[in-house]
Amino acid sequence: MPKHEVFLERSIPVYDQAEVVVIGGGPAGTAAAISAARSGKKTIVLEHSAQLGGMGTLANVSIFMGVGNVTGIYREIISEFLPAALPESHHQSIWPEYSPFEMRHYLNNKLEKEGVRVYFHTSFAAAVMDGSRLTAVVANTREGLRAFAGSVFIDCTGDARVAGDAGVPLHTGRKEDGLTQPMTLMFMMQDTGKPVEPHLPEGCYFYEKIEDLPQGRHLYWGGRGDGSLLVNMTRVKGNGASIEDINYAEKEGLRQVFSVANYLQRTNHPTYVLSHIAPQIGVRETNQIEGRYTLTEDDLVNSRRFEDVVAQTNYEIDIHNPTGGTNTDERKLDGYDIPYRCMLPKHVEGLIVAGRCISATHVAMSSMRVQATCYALGQAAGTAAAIAIDTGSPLPGISIPLLHERLAAQGVVFKS
Repeated sequence: MPKHEVFLERSIPVYDQAEVVVIGGGPAGTAAAISAARSGKKTIVLEHSAQLGGMGTLANVSIFMGVGNVTGIYREIISEFLPAALPESHHQSIWPEYSPFEMRHYLNNKLEKEGVRVYFHTSFAAAVMDGSRLTAVVANTREGLRAFAGSVFIDCTGDARVAGDAGVPLHTGRKEDGLTQPMTLMFMMQDTGKPVEPHLPEGCYFYEKIEDLPQGRHLYWGGRGDGSLLVNMTRVKGNGASIEDINYAEKEGLRQVFSVANYLQRTNHPTYVLSHIAPQIGVRETNQIEGRYTLTEDDLVNSRRFEDVVAQTNYEIDIHNPTGGTNTDERKLDGYDIPYRCMLPKHVEGLIVAGRCISATHVAMSSMRVQATCYALGQAAGTAAAIAIDTGSPLPGISIPLLHERLAAQGVVFKS
């Protein structure tokens, strides 16, 4: 590929401005927007796709992993959207499946009710800096490049796109070689009630036995009671933030989907047809910011507690082999805190990061990356942004007792 550069200098019109600008409408972004709006702040969300929900809708990862803490906005979503799954205690784990299509509609309505303006098909392009302070972001929209100005920005892109462009140091994958967890293209199958003819398109793989499968195992769920099967059995090596890797992964993932579906039809699901393939491949891991604190494997296995806790989880260490091999490193945990400092990048003002790209090591990130935890991190980020605006304090200097007080008022309960 050519390695020359081009220089672009132009004036970009400001399309909108708000007190809180959230970039990315996944679980972290939606929760951040809700909490900021409920704190009385004009809030907008910039979402690169046509839907909210992140990997849960875009990539059909339509099951909430158990995190041992169903609290805050996440608990509210369960109570409204999946009431049958709501546990009596805040400190129980649930693993409910859901319809990604209905979740998309639910989140649209949810943010409308909260007074949050969502801009779809609006992809982050560049950070606008005034010294060390982020003052606006430029995005590619259906009307061309437009700027969005704000007081506080929350990077919920999953890839730390805003933070990286603003000059925040990033690290990627394993320390020893930079490899990230592989990607998975999720799909669904439907029970027809009668035998179907297995189908295998040209150019796909014929998997004869379980050991031949990309993950070397069966991994699917059928708990919705409607004859649907949610399948997580593809595996593609690569970094989802790499142009070349994602290009390859989208094609290879689709090839594996047809191949796995054919295998299931020939083996233990002879009455099932392929009914839905996610619009894009699911990405587990890309970049992490270098924050004021880095969550580590030691923190997880020793159940570490922090005074500036903003989220808690006991979801397992869950590392899909970064080399693309069939094994998965799964280790149970008793539970641990995630501190506020993990969301604060070094040397950039007016920016907070929420979701899977917070400051964490490769191993620690494998546990904190799931949707329920991202909702918790987003809620804390939106609340912290509002406090910073209300008090005139820089984000790292806000009162942690006040943050905890505001989170408690929004239904967050921490386990001591």
